[in-house]
Amino acid sequence: MSTDRRGFLLRTAGTLGAGALVGAGAAEAARADDASAPVPSSGAPGLDERLPFDGAHQSGILTRQTDAVTHLALDAIAADRGALVQGLRSLSARARELTQGTTAAPDLSDVDAPPADSGTLGPVVAPDALTVTIALGASLFDDRFGLRGRRPAELVAMPAFPDDDLDPARCHGDVLVTVAANHRDTVVHAVRELLRPVRDAFALRWTIDGFQSADRAPSPHGARRNLFGFRDGTANPTPADAGGLVWVPRSGREPAWTAGGTYTVLRVIRMHVEFWDRVGLREQETMIGRHRDTGAPLGGTRERQDPRYDLDPEGKRVPLDAHVRLANPRTPATRSERIVRRAANYARGFDEAGQLDHGLLFVAHNASIERQFARIQARLAGEPMTDYVTPVGGGYFFAPPGAAGPADWVGSGLFA
Repeated sequence: MSTDRRGFLLRTAGTLGAGALVGAGAAEAARADDASAPVPSSGAPGLDERLPFDGAHQSGILTRQTDAVTHLALDAIAADRGALVQGLRSLSARARELTQGTTAAPDLSDVDAPPADSGTLGPVVAPDALTVTIALGASLFDDRFGLRGRRPAELVAMPAFPDDDLDPARCHGDVLVTVAANHRDTVVHAVRELLRPVRDAFALRWTIDGFQSADRAPSPHGARRNLFGFRDGTANPTPADAGGLVWVPRSGREPAWTAGGTYTVLRVIRMHVEFWDRVGLREQETMIGRHRDTGAPLGGTRERQDPRYDLDPEGKRVPLDAHVRLANPRTPATRSERIVRRAANYARGFDEAGQLDHGLLFVAHNASIERQFARIQARLAGEPMTDYVTPVGGGYFFAPPGAAGPADWVGSGLFA
């Protein structure tokens, strides 16, 4: 073996060793102190947009939704509780750095050392509205790290609902990291850089990439379209209403550390697009409950128009089993059951049968899975749409409150 090859292997082994986590954490903490330092302008529209990493709540939940997203489900392989803590600290430190923008200039004092950044975005790593949202799965709260008594009250493994066909290889996980930005290359770079310092603490379980459709006429500021051609997310709560529906309050029912966090439901939903494309437009609209072109409720003219189900009690205009009516009946009793949706499309090529593997990455943020998502899901059971969609993966997770600053990290309250 050549000297250069041997040196490379020795350096690689050292990088992946347990001790490297501590060193990486220290280096990241030092870089975090310079997070406010100005980063040269990228000069391209959208790349200089910066969203906060620190704050009472994590970004990527109620902040503006960007066009590219990747969900990473991770299994914790940390040797002990201390290594798990260090892994979570390192994850937050690197996320903070990337979301605020940084530089990727190599250290020329040791040209044989591996670069600290892949360099795929060049010497300037623009923030590009990057958000990194970290959530914890039910499986993390077992006996491995002594967390069983700290589990959020409603955090369980996502069950299989009646119309599901879940693939175990694409479900659950100890940690869910959602990486989103204006541009796909920013997300790809961030995923690579986030995993680099935590290889001893976490292993990839499954991932999936998503995208938003572009804003298009006739209603350019409406909800984006899904791969069935319909606008998706029109009935999301307004910002004024969203907080009470999303954030877990301080209460005796939940551990104190969860206050300001949210339950996150991720559902990977296969859409049988070839089958859908053989259905008449009128039937499609009847199943959805909206006009495809405008997004307006059936009989209406505007996307945000109140469908006034109270004036249509027999479902002559909007059928009683239409998707939008079941999901949000708009009654006083169901007002507190609404969720904040943050969905994206996905396209994974085709399956063994030659059918397109297209679908929806459905994400719901809610203060209570039992009161909100689970009740909506129960109403949707057996709806006509079940012939055209099949949930195949995902999980339940809990996104802790945000980090307080550079010395803090997402999830720190769990270990306090």
